[in-house]
Amino acid sequence: MALTSSHEMLYKAMEKKYAVGAFNAENLEMCQAIVAAAEKANSPVMIQTTPGTLKHADANIFRAMVQAISQSAQIPVALHLDHGVSLSSVMTAIRAGYTSIMIDGSKLPLEENISLTEWVVAACNACKIPVEGELGRVGGKEDETESSISGYTDPKEAVRFVGETGVSFLAVGVGTAHGVYSVPPALNIPLIHTLRELLPVPLVLHGGSGLEDDVVRQCIQAGIAKVNFATELRKAFTDAVRKKLVLEPGLIDPKSFCAAGREAVYELTLKKIELCGSAGKA
Repeated sequence: MALTSSHEMLYKAMEKKYAVGAFNAENLEMCQAIVAAAEKANSPVMIQTTPGTLKHADANIFRAMVQAISQSAQIPVALHLDHGVSLSSVMTAIRAGYTSIMIDGSKLPLEENISLTEWVVAACNACKIPVEGELGRVGGKEDETESSISGYTDPKEAVRFVGETGVSFLAVGVGTAHGVYSVPPALNIPLIHTLRELLPVPLVLHGGSGLEDDVVRQCIQAGIAKVNFATELRKAFTDAVRKKLVLEPGLIDPKSFCAAGREAVYELTLKKIELCGSAGKA
């Protein structure tokens, strides 16, 4: 199946009250694992790359890999730019054939965030590509984007932001953070309820890695339609490769130890798809 837009899958998730897992991939094996797990679960799925990942291998390479892997799959797969922070990064992804875009202007003053996001939406509308914006801060470090504070999304600002920018989806600040949690975060679940009631677009939860399963379920029940997972997948892949090399110190074939990483990401992705409630929803 050809790569698909994230628009239909996320609006369906919003309507049916489940979430689509959006999984950050760093290499071929992670892309293979994510699509294979989604195929096994008969679930829609989003593969994401950050601008930092695209310095490792550019957008054309990732688009070609994901397209080739998805060609034989019978489930919808969207390729999403995660945390695009500049017009150039967005345009690079569009030209490469990405089917979903995020522009993250959350560190900017509200007026500048609106202006930047509005420009990106206009550019993507011409290509029929949906856009995720962000309002309110998700703390921690994601790729090269770092924030020392988390800020809740203001409902009144959110209504204005969505109305003026025309974004397809909105990433919201409700207490999560990127990276590894030192202590479990206290999420503002009532705020998700409020935003869901006020806004006509699907809501996105960043910082899904490390959250307790019950907390993720509560967020989805409150109105989250897309949950991002990155750090846990990286850790699963690296831990599996490290274990393989420790057990077989003479191993020199990357295909062998990368296969161990692929299997670990596959198993974890399956669990996250079940957690999001998207299994059987392709």
